[in-house]
Amino acid sequence: MRPVTTIATLLFSALVTQPVFAGEAVGVSETTIHSPARGKDLAVTIWYPSDGNGVQTLSGEDRIFKGTPALKDAAVKPGRLPLVLLSHGSGSRVSGMAWIAAKLASEGFIVAGANHPGTTSGDSTPADTPKIWERTDDLSTIMTVLTAQGKWSSAIDANRIGVLGFSLGGSAAMEIAGARADLDAYARYCEDYATMMDCQWFAGGRGYLNGEPVSVPKLGLKTLNKARFEQQNRDPRIRSAVLIDPGLALAFKPESLKEIDIPLTFINLGSKGKIPPAVLADKLAEEVPGATYQQVDEANHFSFLPLCKPDADAFLKSIGERDPICEPAGPRDRADFHAQLETMIVAAFNHTLKPGQ
Repeated sequence: MRPVTTIATLLFSALVTQPVFAGEAVGVSETTIHSPARGKDLAVTIWYPSDGNGVQTLSGEDRIFKGTPALKDAAVKPGRLPLVLLSHGSGSRVSGMAWIAAKLASEGFIVAGANHPGTTSGDSTPADTPKIWERTDDLSTIMTVLTAQGKWSSAIDANRIGVLGFSLGGSAAMEIAGARADLDAYARYCEDYATMMDCQWFAGGRGYLNGEPVSVPKLGLKTLNKARFEQQNRDPRIRSAVLIDPGLALAFKPESLKEIDIPLTFINLGSKGKIPPAVLADKLAEEVPGATYQQVDEANHFSFLPLCKPDADAFLKSIGERDPICEPAGPRDRADFHAQLETMIVAAFNHTLKPGQ
């Protein structure tokens, strides 16, 4: 879950001439929500079933990734709809989840996520990365505001709220569902698996502030605030969670997993025997009552990122990006992985947030 770091300053918007939707016409809106805990505003994107009017745009389009068709600031479809919160991977942005957000919106969900300060593209350091409690607070804050204020409060069914997290976002989704982290276990993990991407990130050397690389020291995990790292972050308003390659997979307290009382759907990207221990979730699924576990064969951790533009891989290599963000995972292409993931994720939320469907 080391950050996707070098695309920070490359984001820009683009237009599309003819959006095509499988179900409902997807609207997209951007807003800010104040975080009292952080003392700053969160940049929040919301996707939703719309009335079909609005400015045609590509949500999540940038120099590297293809965007997803949506209608900017279209009116939300009338009715009370389930809400799915998003938590992006370390060093990414919520716009990187636009492809799955739009799919869920086309299936009748309101979907909202923030760029998590301190672990977002261009604003990401090793010291901020393990502060999962900040991410869970972001999610709870978004829930509180959207269900209590303005047009969204009349559109959201507050009794049907789920969370979808990827990588470090999967860690946050785990914790807001009731899992508690173990700092000593996490430190041991990085001692045993020092070559894992997250542990290499903590080894220091480089971070990102204001879109620019900065030199940072090594982060000793045992220097973290143990009480904060291990605190209970459960929000009872969350009724379902889908976790894609969740980080901290070896660092959750087993007793906390056994006490989770909502449906969890774990999905790993990769074939059996090839999934990194940092995110391998089969044992987690065994510990959580009623949880389900699935794999996307031949995928890798980066298969959850958006579809790449034709020249993106060469461009990333030219600017020194170390992660295989746009390299093929194997014989299957990323669009194929996305289609499989869409089916899995939509089915999970339909089952848990749309009773009787």
